[in-house]
Amino acid sequence: MNKSTYVTDFTTGSVTRQLLWFALPMLLSQLLQITYNMADMIIVGQVLGKAGLSAVSIGGDLTNCLTFIAMGFSSAGQILISQYIGARRHDQLAALVSTLLLLLLFFALLMTAGCLYERHAIMALMNTPSEAYGETMGYAVVSMTGILFIYGYNAASAILRGMGDARHPFYFIACATVLNVILDLVFVCFWNMGAAGAALATVFSQGVSFLAASCFVWRHRSQYYLPASLGEFFHPDFQIAGDLLKLGVPMAIKNASVQFSKLFVNSWINSYGVAVSAFSGVANRLYVTSNLISNAINTAGSSMIGQNIGAARYERVNQIIWSIFRITVTLAILFSILLYTWPVEIFQIFTDDPEVARIGLEYVPIGILCFFSCAGRSAMNSLINGSGNTKVNFATALFDGLILRLGLSVLFGIYLNMRYMGFWLGDALANFTPFWVGILFYLSGAWKKSRVRQK
Repeated sequence: MNKSTYVTDFTTGSVTRQLLWFALPMLLSQLLQITYNMADMIIVGQVLGKAGLSAVSIGGDLTNCLTFIAMGFSSAGQILISQYIGARRHDQLAALVSTLLLLLLFFALLMTAGCLYERHAIMALMNTPSEAYGETMGYAVVSMTGILFIYGYNAASAILRGMGDARHPFYFIACATVLNVILDLVFVCFWNMGAAGAALATVFSQGVSFLAASCFVWRHRSQYYLPASLGEFFHPDFQIAGDLLKLGVPMAIKNASVQFSKLFVNSWINSYGVAVSAFSGVANRLYVTSNLISNAINTAGSSMIGQNIGAARYERVNQIIWSIFRITVTLAILFSILLYTWPVEIFQIFTDDPEVARIGLEYVPIGILCFFSCAGRSAMNSLINGSGNTKVNFATALFDGLILRLGLSVLFGIYLNMRYMGFWLGDALANFTPFWVGILFYLSGAWKKSRVRQK
């Protein structure tokens, strides 16, 4: 990165060093996100008990599900930006960014209106326990209202990371984390706003982070090859919109299929009572801890692979993949040792309810399986996403979200009568899907044919 631009060139230099330095701010960002996600769980769990814990668990699952369009199109935008940079198409970056922002604005408004209108039906589909219904509804409504901020922050972060700048998104999420924890204490502990207060703290914090990121990008727009005037952001390029839709729709479907299948699994889990539902939130936070760190490496690898595919530097793609494997497997081993050695101490961070703790001890082997599934999927997702191959993304979505996650969960949970443990096991095994699909994709060599078209 030189002084005249914040854009980073990943087509030369040490692969491992670049991967670590690019991933480190994203890793810290993910850890900070874990901090304020866990702050919701810990504060609400201690103040409201297992009913509040269940509300944040279900509301959090729902919120994650509603971001599937933002995640899909932000990822598509990030990959196209990285490939444009690798292909030295800097003159097209402004049109790409403005088109991405307008698309996500439209989807955010549409999602907000639809979810608020169908909020009662959504609560019914989630099998929300009656003891936690009111708190869950409060959390969900606030989260639905704040979708625009969630989409906006995802878009701003994807644009910066696609440029190779992971440092500034870290600063914005750090501010959001500190603000979120402070507001959690104020809204939940002092103002007694319940689970809705925790959701409001998160939405408000993300809104502040989004506005700060937007102001920063606007101030330094020339260093990101972005439009010189505000009016240029409202002139989308329809050819680029087609490229975004072509890549973004399969990636959104991929995210949606995974998220909705997880909702299905969690809906069945919630039907086993409030204690199981409460621990489901704890289990999800443990998985999210591992997955978010894996995603930081994945996101860094995707941008690096995208640039090198755009520049036809295929030998560096191999080096990036193996570097990712070494890092993520090491982390999976570390997390597994911690969970196996101190399970009770870890679960008691969230709640001291003995019934919830008992369920947690049963979950330990599945938790370890989840850690290694995150490690396996990270490198292969980097290749699949970085290549921008729509067919492979769509195939991964079908197998990961719809076929294996639902199929294995139903098989173990219902037909083999393993109950909630069976649903968790099926979910964990399905997480390996991108690893196996990615291996076949890598061996086929088709990823070398995924360069963006030249103008």
